[in-house]
Amino acid sequence: MGNLKKKRRLKMSKHKRRKRLKSNRHKKRTWQR
Repeated sequence: MGNLKKKRRLKMSKHKRRKRLKSNRHKKRTWQR
């Protein structure tokens, strides 16, 4: 369920993806987990 919450946050900050791009690189590692 923790993953679902993280996925929902990504969809909500779709317009904030540019600022999250730097953090996205580190989060991408957990996405493959």
